[in-house]
Amino acid sequence: MSLFRFFRAVVLTAGAGILTAQTDPGPRSGPADAGSFYTTLKASEQALFSEGQTRFQEVDSVSGTIESGSGLGPTFNGNSCAMCHAQPSVGGSSPGLKSPQKPIPNPQVALATLDHATNSVPSFITPDGPVREARFVMTTGPGSNTPDGGVHGLYTIAGRTDAHGCTLAQPDFAQELANNNVIFRIPTPTYGLGLVENTPDATLQANLATTQFQRASLGIGGSFNTSGNDGTITRFGWKAQNKSLLMFGGEAYNVEQGVANELFPNERSAVTGCVFNGTPEDTTAPGIDSDVTAFAMFMRLSAAPAPVASAASATSATSLKNGQALFATVGCALCHSPSLTTGASPFTGMSNVTYHPYSDFALHHMGSNLADGISQGAAGPDEFRTAPLWGLGQRLFFLHDGRTADLLAAIQAHFSPGSDCVSAQVSAQFKANAGLFHPFAQSFACGSEANQVIQNFQGLKTSDKQDLLNFLRSL
Repeated sequence: MSLFRFFRAVVLTAGAGILTAQTDPGPRSGPADAGSFYTTLKASEQALFSEGQTRFQEVDSVSGTIESGSGLGPTFNGNSCAMCHAQPSVGGSSPGLKSPQKPIPNPQVALATLDHATNSVPSFITPDGPVREARFVMTTGPGSNTPDGGVHGLYTIAGRTDAHGCTLAQPDFAQELANNNVIFRIPTPTYGLGLVENTPDATLQANLATTQFQRASLGIGGSFNTSGNDGTITRFGWKAQNKSLLMFGGEAYNVEQGVANELFPNERSAVTGCVFNGTPEDTTAPGIDSDVTAFAMFMRLSAAPAPVASAASATSATSLKNGQALFATVGCALCHSPSLTTGASPFTGMSNVTYHPYSDFALHHMGSNLADGISQGAAGPDEFRTAPLWGLGQRLFFLHDGRTADLLAAIQAHFSPGSDCVSAQVSAQFKANAGLFHPFAQSFACGSEANQVIQNFQGLKTSDKQDLLNFLRSL
């Protein structure tokens, strides 16, 4: 494919010196370098992937009388998995107007009134912006001091031709925005996640331990979110809050589309007049797997996104090589681990595979600039899982809330003033086994763990910064 646009900034910097500052080369053009099945799978496994991919694209209506799928609502953010996970292909992240592969406006705008629904489009959903979900930091109501953190559906099924009698109102997003009580999340890509799921806990722990002293020298910590059920490492979602791809898919189906399923069998916002189906709405039937199971197989058997195979010129190749070296030198690779290795897998060719996610899948304090005030499991108000960077070259929006489409701005947003501190406390007192217990836990962090790394990046000369940006857009 042509990489002219991608390497234009490199040529200008290395050549006549026309550029005076580094710039994000932007999303790569050409075909999507992601979205297919893992190449070593046998035919029966490829069929599982294809069936899951089809289900992933199914459009839901309330009871299957308009669009083919069923279970939409009572509240929802989308009507199909692929509506949100679309860039650069099915399974990716948020679509957008600036996609070189498939430029489309944010589909959440038209969704507001689809099938005669009577929703208003919230101010943070725009035609040229990312697909978003909204969470409230605190519960609403006078004097409320209770953490919320949950997703509040953008839309309801009220007014739809397949939801007669439902009058459920949308949340008052305008008021909560005025109260600074709304935070956003954008879709995370699903490519290659079977490799991540099959990486042993011991491998993740050893990877983190290997860089312990290097990280400490730069003020970088790191810890894992874990399951309250079995104590093992959770690794999916912006805060690594989900244990498995099955859980990841089941939660999204219920929270984002409103479809009750075998993992999340109860309707959300199940007010009188807005429940039209028995629950769970998605379930296993004789000879037919549930949608959630199919979604998990689609993600589990998908190939990792492919980086740029080769540079367009000798100058470009030099830029990428230098950028890759600088990625390690400034400290980015201490969290964005370039390589991990899977364990034994039941799927053909996926055992003991070394893959390149550019993530340690650990939690890190990111400071006040990125803090969302929400805790999920062991992840505190300013902690996030290291976002995998594979496939970054074709993404349109960055950071957990999609606040920027500029890669340079996303890097700089990792810095937070050291004078800004975030603390969280959990305290309880109870009697058990005839004893009095008073467990107490506190986390306290000032600034971002990435501060020294960002300072190292800012200290690079302009051409080196450009090389690093070019390398990231090659992933």
